[in-house]
Amino acid sequence: MFERFTKDARDVVKGAYTQVEGSGEGGRCVEPEHLLLALLDREGGRGSFALAALGLDGRREPVREALREARRRAGLTQAETDALAGLGIDVGEIVARVEEAHGVGALAGDRKGKGWWSGRISFGRGAKEVLERSLRVALAQGDRHIGDEHLLLALTSRPGVPAEVLADHGVTYESLVRVLYGSGGEAKAG
Repeated sequence: MFERFTKDARDVVKGAYTQVEGSGEGGRCVEPEHLLLALLDREGGRGSFALAALGLDGRREPVREALREARRRAGLTQAETDALAGLGIDVGEIVARVEEAHGVGALAGDRKGKGWWSGRISFGRGAKEVLERSLRVALAQGDRHIGDEHLLLALTSRPGVPAEVLADHGVTYESLVRVLYGSGGEAKAG
């Protein structure tokens, strides 16, 4: 599958690895959030063009902050947090108590120095799903390659924190398809 990736898409994957290595959070898996952060750092690709066209270029830091907050909530989306609140479970209170006892970020799933680690950063299940979905998105659009725009479309088409955070900032699968392919369905952006 990677032979179909454009240089821009490969750079996003490399950037996701860099996000994990440079995070200082001790994580050892590339997750969908790392792919989104890498996309936000890119310039000049079709994905970054689409994000700019949808007005996200000036709001990248709020997206990063929303991803950090979701990580503190153990990766729960706001919708999941709201659903739990409907059952009488205050996720914010749980996070506060756990962080009071174990430190800030204790629910983030980071396991610094705990257990065995092979030394290699791998792809988590969610990131693998995004990569697989990007192939399906590209094929559905009639594209013969997988570009950074397909990774972005894949992130918005699967439930989870990246899709929710992007939607909160006006970036949805439908809006991306409109910007990237127009109403006629052929590629137009970038």
